[in-house]
Order: sequence, then C-alpha cells, then structure tokens
Amino acid sequence: MPKRSDRAAARPKILLADDDPVNCRLLARLLGEGADVTFVHDGGAALERAVADRPDLILLDVNMPVLDGYETCRRLKALPEPDALPVIFITGLNDSDAETAAFSAGAVDFVTKPFHPDVVRARVNTHLELKFLHDDLESQVRERTRQLEETQREILQRLAMAAEYRDPDTGMHINRIGAFVHLLCSSLGMERGVCDEIALASTLHDVGKIAIPDGILLKPGRLTCEEFEIMKRHPSIGVQLLEGLEPSLFEVARQIALTHHEKWDGSGYPAGLSGEAIPLVGRMVALCDVYDALTSERPYKGAWTPEEAFEEIARGRGRHFDPALTDLFLSLKEEILRIQADLDGPDRHEERGER
Repeated sequence: MPKRSDRAAARPKILLADDDPVNCRLLARLLGEGADVTFVHDGGAALERAVADRPDLILLDVNMPVLDGYETCRRLKALPEPDALPVIFITGLNDSDAETAAFSAGAVDFVTKPFHPDVVRARVNTHLELKFLHDDLESQVRERTRQLEETQREILQRLAMAAEYRDPDTGMHINRIGAFVHLLCSSLGMERGVCDEIALASTLHDVGKIAIPDGILLKPGRLTCEEFEIMKRHPSIGVQLLEGLEPSLFEVARQIALTHHEKWDGSGYPAGLSGEAIPLVGRMVALCDVYDALTSERPYKGAWTPEEAFEEIARGRGRHFDPALTDLFLSLKEEILRIQADLDGPDRHEERGER
C-alpha cells in the first residue's frame, strides 16, 4: 500500500461494503496487509461508517440492502469535502450502463467480478496514492493561505503604525480602538474570527492621515474652516491607499476608513450617510473612536475623564451614534474601563484624574 507523506501517519483506512460475506473476507485478506480494512453489508451501514471514520478509500457493491451502491455513493458525495472520500465500485454487473451509472454517482473507478487480485490491488494502490497526493496538496494550500493571511495582517498593522507615528500623542490609540471594537463585535454575537478581523481592520481607520500636513494634524489649537476641510479628506485618502487590495480584511478596512466619521443623523462626512446606510463596522468604530479621542490628551485639548466621555456618548445617541450600538457601548462600561486600564497602565489613569 502507498504511504502518506507524513511517515508518522496511520495506515490507510479502507471501507468495504458488500452484502456477500465471502467477498468481504476475500477482499479484507487481499488488502489487509498494508491497510486497515473495515467491512459492512449494506449501504446504510456504509454511509454511517464513512461519516464516523472518514476512510481513505471506499469499495462499494451495487446491489445491497437498505441503500444500493449508487445511492450510497451519491450521498457520500453530498457530504462535506466529497473529494476526500474516493469510491471504487466492485460489482458483478459488467454492462456499460452499470459503469456509466457508477461514474455518474461519483465513483473514481469500476471493477467487475470475478476480479483478479492483482488488478484490485493496483487500482486500490493507485487511488490511495492519488488520495494522499490530494491531501498533501490541500495541506500545502492551507499552509500557504495561512502564510498569506499572516502577511496581509502584518501589512495592515504596519500601515496602521505608519499612520500613528505621525501623531506621537496617540501611539496607543489604535490598540485601544481595536480592543473596544473587538468587545463590541463579541457582544453582538459575532464569531471569534470575525471579531478578530474587524478589530484588526479598525486599526486602519485613520490611515488617510498620513497625507495630512503636520501643521494641521498636530496643530495645538482649533482648526480653521479651511484646515478642517483638509482634515476631512483623510477618509477618502484612506480608501485610496487601500484600493485594489483584494482580501476581505482590506475591504472591511476600506469601509471603516471611509465611514467612521459619518453620523447617524446624516451630518457627518465625507458622504453624509445616515442611519443603517452607514456600514455597521463604520458605526462601531465611530463610537469607539470618539470615546477614545475624548479620554485622550491631544495637542488641542486635555483628556476628559471616562465618566465625562460616557455622558457625551449618551448625548450623541440617535444624533451622532447608532442608538442600539450606543446602548450596548454604555452597557459595557466596566469592560471598557478594564481595557483602558490594561492598555494604559496607572500613569495614564492619573493623567485622566482617575484616582
């Protein structure tokens, strides 16, 4: 029998379904030297055992009780990852219609009885080898995909860091935003992987500020109307920086970069979107971004206390912020304060007046 590329792997598993006990014993002896062979006597039992054991190869007779071989094969091919369950028919039917029906049901090979032992061994070995090659390729693809995803995440993190380096007073801003967003996503019942993806994408919400002049970005005072119009360009610039990057992670980042300054009542920018026309991810980041900006010291203002910031968030409910998300955010006050404590340390809390 062929071996898996992983030498530590178990022996090949073969499932044999035939209602003739003599055939089952014969094939088990023929194939059992290099594989673990299990046999059942009807199609229903074959299907159950295949689901439970996920064998490397299945040998089916056509005429069996409960389910015939064709129906058994069709149901096997309807399972998740059907290519991982190759099926060879071994049957006394030797007409072309039977062979056509077998391949139409999803079989990879068709052997007629009475069979020659060397032919059966050769066919089984060939399809086991193909199965193991398929598994190896799938494993390589999964590993390559994982590496690409890690690279994409690294690129995204570096872009976020580049934007934050422009403003030394907000160096931890992206970390806190990511943690707040992750908390909101989790509280909305999203799966862990989705929470991780949105939280990471949220760190690029201000990537467009890379193109804003220092004299405006770091100005220690209120911006003039002309300066604010320049500042308002950063969402669109952020989208331009992320344009053309295909993975879904960057699409989420584009949505966030473009819409995190939109407001529930339509008075935000750059597009004046309102209500649920603003993507959910943009509405979440809007809340987290404003709260963190209020409780952070900036060149143009001092840091508010968390209590003052929560009160301001509450006042923005239904105007600046999604009402339902606002209620959720306010209900998570203790968790938000804990995130700030974990990320900032005691010195930052003293700066905010939290004794």
